[in-house]
Amino acid sequence: MRTWLLIDAGNTRIKWALADSAGDAWLAQGAAMHADAADLAVQWSAAFATAQPARVLAANVAGAAVRTRLEQMLAATAPGVAVEWFASSAQRAGLVNGYRNPTQLGCDRFAAAIGARTLVPGCPVIVANCGTATTVDAIDAAGRFIGGMILPGLGLMASSLARNTAQLPQIQPGTLLPSPFGDNTDDAILAGCLSAQAGAIGRAYAGHGAVECLLSGGAAPYIAPLLAQTPGLVLRHVDNIVMKGLHAVVRAEG
Repeated sequence: MRTWLLIDAGNTRIKWALADSAGDAWLAQGAAMHADAADLAVQWSAAFATAQPARVLAANVAGAAVRTRLEQMLAATAPGVAVEWFASSAQRAGLVNGYRNPTQLGCDRFAAAIGARTLVPGCPVIVANCGTATTVDAIDAAGRFIGGMILPGLGLMASSLARNTAQLPQIQPGTLLPSPFGDNTDDAILAGCLSAQAGAIGRAYAGHGAVECLLSGGAAPYIAPLLAQTPGLVLRHVDNIVMKGLHAVVRAEG
């Protein structure tokens, strides 16, 4: 049995998991904010003591400096282990990339779509990944990535509104509101941002004729209650959908 280290370096956090080509559960997992990335070396050293990875598959949307830092830590904790930097391509792991320029698609979106295709095979599905940015993507029944939407994430929406509008406070999204109509400024901002997120996802779902919406990302728990009120929308919360996709790749390719 081969063990793989999977890495999802997003805009805010770096997540990782040890997985094998057979089981669904992670052998070990962890995460760190970019400011605390040095902690990853400690986490990996502990995990690799019992399960040394044979290979590494990493998706990185955080830039070249993060890639270099990860390479340095991997060289120290898993010397000699081959590292593949996951990139979007025309086709992989049963998913056809329908982007006009397949390589332009963000590698995290491509991995999330592969994960969604694996979880809901043979059906049209929407995958919404709600992090620093919110991406809403469509996969058809034949396993083709159709395209999608990119919009500011929940926190980014709220902070942008506060920063660019006079006398509006900075708020921290997270409160579940009983009504879509806030009776104070803070709640009104949050209600608007939540409704914008849920509205975009709901519109994509209806327009695609999807049978299920897979919701992932740090803001997913805040957006899910609104989506659950959308008539006809079947919702599933999936942790780490990008990691699910990377795991699907290593399982498909051995």
